[in-house]
Amino acid sequence: MKSEDMAPDEETGGVNRRLFLSSLGVAGVAAPLFSETSAVASPEAPAISSDKIEVSFRINGQPQKLQLDPRTTLLDAVREHLRLTGTKKGCDHGQCGACTVHVNGRRVNSCLSLAVMHEGEEITTIEGLGAAGDLHPMQAAFVEHDGYQCGYCTSGQIMSAVALLKEPCGKSDADVREAMSGNLCRCGAYRNILSAIQQVRKLTTA
Repeated sequence: MKSEDMAPDEETGGVNRRLFLSSLGVAGVAAPLFSETSAVASPEAPAISSDKIEVSFRINGQPQKLQLDPRTTLLDAVREHLRLTGTKKGCDHGQCGACTVHVNGRRVNSCLSLAVMHEGEEITTIEGLGAAGDLHPMQAAFVEHDGYQCGYCTSGQIMSAVALLKEPCGKSDADVREAMSGNLCRCGAYRNILSAIQQVRKLTTA
């Protein structure tokens, strides 16, 4: 820095304006660099634990034992660790129902439930409901009534519909629509889904 830059401005009696502004520019650039460096080097930043825990439950009648991060959802345990990909990940916020499975016979949104919460419990996915050549009556009804289009929501729809057979629900179409309101179909196949469910309900109560 030249000595004349440090000299007072003869006209204003103050510090040279060019020097003052350039000093501000250097400070403005340097400040975030120093703050970022200090943030990275901070010894107080909490470390994320990589410890896994053992979780045991029964999936579709088969005992399973997994080593999981305690934050793993039941949905991810089923899809990513057991490769049972019939259960779909839709919204991942419990709003669409595509991830519906049965836990001890009751339907749950598996994306909202941690796998560790189900130690020792019985879990059923769409793969455990029926198989080719031996479909569950609800699966057969969905095929008969074209209760699917793109098929992404279908496994969740069927799992909810099967659980509905054991739940208190009125006989009317409006009652079924209300009970199935947690399962969304972006293709809009609701009329056909309703027809399939009502057909099976009539067969099971006859």
